[in-house]
Amino acid sequence: QVQLVESGGGLVQAGGSLRLSCAASGSRFSISAMGWYRQAPGKERELVAAETSGGSTNYADSVKDRFTISRDNAKNTVYLDMNSLKPEDTAVYFCNARVIFGGNPFEYIYWGQGTQVTVSS
Repeated sequence: QVQLVESGGGLVQAGGSLRLSCAASGSRFSISAMGWYRQAPGKERELVAAETSGGSTNYADSVKDRFTISRDNAKNTVYLDMNSLKPEDTAVYFCNARVIFGGNPFEYIYWGQGTQVTVSS
């Protein structure tokens, strides 16, 4: 099993910044990709940003040039730096990790508990 613990959400005014962190813990695992998703009230969960262990990144069009994802592979931690926040960024943000255990070739997907980000206008 792997646990994902998120931190860094909160309330911020439009135009402000926040940094989200997500640390993965467990035993005998490696992470192929980590990322962030978000879900606003009444909407489906959507990808915000993701980064593979090789450093490739993928962003939702709505956050490009405002959000930056980064990883510390040694700490199994992923960060999301959010700048120029807008009210429409308000959502619960979930950390996501694709995990491989030992010699098992299969990938397992884990989710964090979510952290609320609220952007006031």
